[in-house]
Amino acid sequence: MLMTIRYFILSALLLGITTSVHAQQRPLVTEDPETIGAGRVLLEGGVSFDKSQKNFANGIEGDITHIATLGISIGAGAIAELQIDGGFYQNLDVNRRFGPAPLDYTTLLLPGDSEASLEDLVVATKVRVASETASRPALGVRLGAKLPAAEPDKGIGLGTTDVFASFLIAKTVRSVRTVGNVGVIVLGDPQDAQDPLSALTFGGSIARALTNEFEMVGEFNGRLAPFAEFTPAGLESRGVFRLAGRYTYRMLRLDFGILAGFTERDPSFGISAGATYVISGRATP
Repeated sequence: MLMTIRYFILSALLLGITTSVHAQQRPLVTEDPETIGAGRVLLEGGVSFDKSQKNFANGIEGDITHIATLGISIGAGAIAELQIDGGFYQNLDVNRRFGPAPLDYTTLLLPGDSEASLEDLVVATKVRVASETASRPALGVRLGAKLPAAEPDKGIGLGTTDVFASFLIAKTVRSVRTVGNVGVIVLGDPQDAQDPLSALTFGGSIARALTNEFEMVGEFNGRLAPFAEFTPAGLESRGVFRLAGRYTYRMLRLDFGILAGFTERDPSFGISAGATYVISGRATP
């Protein structure tokens, strides 16, 4: 893991961003405060593979393949956008069981078994509070919720609803654009639906264009354990490093990335590929 951290830091020092639209796009999770713009619709989709993902709530470790992950962002005026993200199919291949786990009775999966489910649905609104100037960074806020669509009895997801709010900041200095997020998330407890817990979320990304069409991006994104004396299984601290390349041709952007988990609850390794397309329509006031 020390080598992973060193590699990420070295890569981050070499990153930056193009002068095109700054609204954050896949495969990054850290949100740029700039929105996609009035009258625009951003469509994105892709596939990914996460190696050795652990679910401590039901005591299962496995490889998860995400197919047809989809997202749509709609420019609702000059400073706001609506975001909807989800996916039609994810498949869990069980590698091993461990325990005891508090919800291990909810699934009878054994090593070698495979199960499939929908992805959880995320609905959010992002608002740019202040545009970037020579002396001031861009500022924004993002409010949203994660709604349960994945099936926990198949070893995928927790079956809980989470609500979050984040403060967004970004600044371009010469060719380098740096984006930061910090916020609070109210996590549903898979063991006690009546007792949600709050936690701190964070994220930071850096990017740079290597040519007019190709850019490299990197980020570290995650959350801390809830503000409680006891952390329920499934709600522990999380953190993931991502490094990706993005190629843009007109309104189409292709991406390919890798990730490395920072905690034992994150994937040990992952890869992703996908595309983003922006549709320009009639601007709304």
